[in-house]
Amino acid sequence: MPCTTILAGKNATADGSTLISRNEDCGYTFNQKHFVVVTPDKQPKNYKSVTSKIKIDLPSNPMRYTSIPGITAQQRKMGIWGEAGINDANTAMSATETSTTNSRILGIDPLVEKGIGEEDIVTIVLPYIHSAREGVKLLGDYLEKYGTYESNGIAFADHDEVWYMETIGGHHWAAQRIPDDSYVVAPNWFSITDFDFASADTMASADLQKMIDDYHLNVDPDGKYNLRHIFGSHKDSDYRYNIPRQWYVQKLFNPSIAETPDNPDLPFIRKPERLITVEDVKYALSSRYQHTPYDPYDSEGTSATRTAFRPIGFQRNAESHIIQLRNDVPKEEAGICWLSFGPNAFNSVVPFYTNVLDTPATYKNTKEHFDIHNMYWMTQLIATIADDHPKRYQMSLENLRQNTMAAGRNVMIKTDQKVAKLSGKELQKQLQEANNETAKRAYDLAMKCLGGMVENGALKLHLNYGNE
Repeated sequence: MPCTTILAGKNATADGSTLISRNEDCGYTFNQKHFVVVTPDKQPKNYKSVTSKIKIDLPSNPMRYTSIPGITAQQRKMGIWGEAGINDANTAMSATETSTTNSRILGIDPLVEKGIGEEDIVTIVLPYIHSAREGVKLLGDYLEKYGTYESNGIAFADHDEVWYMETIGGHHWAAQRIPDDSYVVAPNWFSITDFDFASADTMASADLQKMIDDYHLNVDPDGKYNLRHIFGSHKDSDYRYNIPRQWYVQKLFNPSIAETPDNPDLPFIRKPERLITVEDVKYALSSRYQHTPYDPYDSEGTSATRTAFRPIGFQRNAESHIIQLRNDVPKEEAGICWLSFGPNAFNSVVPFYTNVLDTPATYKNTKEHFDIHNMYWMTQLIATIADDHPKRYQMSLENLRQNTMAAGRNVMIKTDQKVAKLSGKELQKQLQEANNETAKRAYDLAMKCLGGMVENGALKLHLNYGNE
């Protein structure tokens, strides 16, 4: 299973933004992605899923929104898979974090083969919601009506609130608001723990508590509802695949707390020891257990430790998004999608304004096969060269990340000042021009990194003689 999710409330971030982020990972193949704007005239009215063949008549009043689908050839074969975006109401979502469950709930409420799933959720929800709570409610209605064929986690955010929602069996669900001063790490397993059905900061399908009680699903003797214990998996594979990822990010954000990578009861929600930045989230989403024996590139580790745990940043990253709703600028320029394509250990996230009508060509026109003019394929090329010699190219990759994010921030600072008094189409035009400038700087820096790697490595090929 793929993906890792990181969320942060507005008082947990350095600039007061709400943040939702996720690595979209894939199977052992390429998952070519592109970044697009979906205007109301391009939004389907009679939606049909490729995976489940379900048909849904959508409302007639969609908003404009950004999306990160597969390229056109993939859409014809597999569906849209919009993954994440921000709409015209500055409401954001990321879908989905594939998760685990257990046979007890699946025996009561089996998955629905012709239900909805990751392919569909952004497309049928994001264009129609005006707040994070509204997003939870709308998706909850769809789940209860149509069911789902998979277990998933979904993140929603607006300027004030961040919510995490998890599907339960075929038709049930639960969601919890993340406290403003806290963060969450969700790594492919059922994540919500302590759940108060009476709280204003939780929502759930109407009969969820009754179902737990009627079917004796609660395994905790204190009578409290720990949803991870009730609905989550308890498999040996979780100790290799899921728990270590949650442990490592919590170790980054709370370094003074001593935990072990095999603790299945790590807390769902934690307060960070210092305020979180986009750079912190990027580092976490790109991480591979650095400074521990579990780093696959650690020459001092053993073969057993280097392959002990599934990393967060690895070959199967298709794209990574950090969606930021800023509270220190006018709402028309507040939505930012920090985006990267390909394996996260070898790229940088780039900030794009989402109040636009088009996206930069290097991020939009991804081809099915290698094309160095696409950022997706540029990252794959850099990764292919760097993987065999991580120490040789470490400085090049660190410079790429730092310089690209600095350039993006520089464009944003200048643009925020430039457009402060603009509105409407003129504002969108300036934001679009800023996105184009940011994309060009990112591409040029990636090309510079690639060139430096070639010049560094070309004279050190193994096929050599006389100058070893």
